[in-house]
Amino acid sequence: MDIRQLTYFNEVAKHKSFTKASRVLHLSQPTLSKMVKGLEDELEMELIDRSSRQIQLTEAGQIVYEQSSVILESLDHLSTHLYDLMHLRKGKIKIGIPPLIGFLYFPKLIKSFKDQYPDIEIQLIEHGANQVTQEVKDGLLDLGVIVLPLDEDSLDIISIIEERLHLFVHSDHRLAASESITMKELEGEEFILFSEGFTLHDRVIEYCKEAGFSPKIAYESSQWDFINEMIGENLGVSILPQSLTKKLKTSSVTSVPIESPGLPYKLGVVTKKGRYVSFASKKFIAHMNDHFSHS
Repeated sequence: MDIRQLTYFNEVAKHKSFTKASRVLHLSQPTLSKMVKGLEDELEMELIDRSSRQIQLTEAGQIVYEQSSVILESLDHLSTHLYDLMHLRKGKIKIGIPPLIGFLYFPKLIKSFKDQYPDIEIQLIEHGANQVTQEVKDGLLDLGVIVLPLDEDSLDIISIIEERLHLFVHSDHRLAASESITMKELEGEEFILFSEGFTLHDRVIEYCKEAGFSPKIAYESSQWDFINEMIGENLGVSILPQSLTKKLKTSSVTSVPIESPGLPYKLGVVTKKGRYVSFASKKFIAHMNDHFSHS
């Protein structure tokens, strides 16, 4: 049994006529009769009572007609859904992002993407970059946005953003008025870091050690708002992306460039190597590239 046989039989049953069905299908009547007879032979039962002038379905024929209608309708829906996916009318993307990256870059990005593709659902999962990376590798996420560089052979990586890290301090801090500072000048300061599991936590410690000292970690948090408030109370300093300067809601916190050397902050999109990337995901990645290249 194949789809053509069901399609031909379905038309005959619907019109109760080989002649009308052959016209709709653009087939000769003998060819159509042969296809329907082949279906009957395969099922080993009569589907059509041919004894009267107008054909009638047998009890078996009525069952095959009803079920074939469901099958053919489902196939039609399948074609429609695949067309919608190909043309990005529908779809779902599961994206992992660290909270800071989401806060800084994603609201405008998602707004512009949804304006173009309103029926594509975006599910955001907030974790530290280390967990995002692992969940992409485990196939739990379609893609993730993480801090680069990342040494991982099992992932495909596309760079999307590059900026610099700045020192964030209270406006009364001894370094607040500096045009720029070096990492060495931060020896002895109390640091407020993102929690373990966030890439910036490990990076800041690495940068301090490269400058010849181990940082004194006063507090850790997974939330930028909390870190900002703690700096605002002059309880420590932090090293964060330069673009956060535009998000400061209080004059009690200021940022200072770090030089000699400058500290890069690079972001990339990661997908699991060898895993199928949906049309929606590919379009989102392309949209991200375009969005940030014009930002």
